[in-house]
Amino acid sequence: MGLLFAGIFSILVIQRLGELMLAKSNERWMKERGAKEIGQNHYKYIVMLHISFLLAVGIETILRGFSLSIIWSIMLGIFVLAQFLRFWTIKSLGRFWNTKIIVLPDANVIKKGPYRYIKHPNYIIVALEIISLPLIFSSYITAIVFTLLNGILLLKVRIPIEEKALTDVTDYRVVFSNVNED
Repeated sequence: MGLLFAGIFSILVIQRLGELMLAKSNERWMKERGAKEIGQNHYKYIVMLHISFLLAVGIETILRGFSLSIIWSIMLGIFVLAQFLRFWTIKSLGRFWNTKIIVLPDANVIKKGPYRYIKHPNYIIVALEIISLPLIFSSYITAIVFTLLNGILLLKVRIPIEEKALTDVTDYRVVFSNVNED
């Protein structure tokens, strides 16, 4: 089971590093076109949450002896599904995808891919990862603590800042006027 964990964990870390490189490239591209970053003060907490999550799931999984939970196969399926949804989300946003809140004034909001159905698919995907990865390996404390922390950070800080930024400078309100809240 240690090899399964090492494989999944390694893939996730490599994926995250690649996403950060893509986000930096997209950030440069958008800022060259006049985009502005919003909510810089909270971004460090997003980064700290994600790094702490990876450390916690690693530590708890090791302490629990890499034991698979009784629902491990379901959680693995959810985790794999989340990865496909993440790639779909990133592809759908193209150059506008980022880990930061960066808005391009007067840009048309993208409403394709998963954005046809929900406003914040990437945050749902992150929530699925944060609950499913630890539950593959019986890391129940990590699953509970980080699901709660992520939910608070997203619902109380990140999403309100992002929605205000998009509403202030794009056609976000018009485009998503008929989409239910997440």
